[in-house]
Amino acid sequence: MSEPIGQSATVLRGVLRLNEPMAKHVSWRAGGAAARAYAPADHEDLAAFLGTLPEDEPVCFVGLGSNLLVRDGGYRGTVVLMHSSHGEMRMEGNFVYAEASVACPKVARFAATQGLEGAEFLAGIPGTVGGALAMNAGCYGSETWDVVAKALTISRAGNLSERSAEEFETRYRHVGLRGSRLGEEEWFLAAWFRFRHGEENPARARIKELLERRIATQPLALPNAGSVFRNPPGDHAARLIEACGLKGCQIGGARISEKHANFIVNPKRRARAGDIEALIGRARQAVKDRFGIELVPEVRIVGEGP
Repeated sequence: MSEPIGQSATVLRGVLRLNEPMAKHVSWRAGGAAARAYAPADHEDLAAFLGTLPEDEPVCFVGLGSNLLVRDGGYRGTVVLMHSSHGEMRMEGNFVYAEASVACPKVARFAATQGLEGAEFLAGIPGTVGGALAMNAGCYGSETWDVVAKALTISRAGNLSERSAEEFETRYRHVGLRGSRLGEEEWFLAAWFRFRHGEENPARARIKELLERRIATQPLALPNAGSVFRNPPGDHAARLIEACGLKGCQIGGARISEKHANFIVNPKRRARAGDIEALIGRARQAVKDRFGIELVPEVRIVGEGP
């Protein structure tokens, strides 16, 4: 159901939906509904919308939903739907500027057309620029914040800020901001990426190679959320889970992939969020019992239980 936003309807240009099924917006295709979901028209519209929310309103920004699970009881707050096929991307001097709504593989391809190299790994990240910035997503030996020069953020009050990369604390699958709580008080809107000069054809060939590797090793034909767990130091979560004999293990409609043990799939789109979360718990417990290693989930789990 779509509705205007009451007294602010003359100002706001985005679309508000009530009780929006989040299974439509997360790559697992499972989970409950959000009390409110807003798709902003642009940055200015988003700033105006955030200004209408109560100070204690929970807010969750969602791109392609490739790193998110919404529990079956739903999310009692506001989801901001950031993914857009019309997100802006352009050259600004020596930098590639890309809005948070842009899918990462588009950035890789755009950089290649500009004769830039070093962006190819982004083709292997199944999310948006905003999500990659928020979790320092990476693959094939590279991470997002290796190539970020600066970022554009928006605060809860609707204020926009350009911040240099040095203002952020980044490490493996973690990004922090001194003086602000990312994901609660401040969110990413865009980034300026710094890539090295090169040639288009080698960059395109590298993108093709990485995508072929993904297809060969990951269950991309089935609904999934990418890697479920972070790799522990010096090891791989997939190896540990497979060593516990959990490939193919199923709870309800959710299953640990036979192709890659660090992926949980929803093959018939019948899994509940609770099935997926229970399978995450089973894998964590099995690895802890056998190896004494506590796996840390990469995926973000929000919302209420059933």
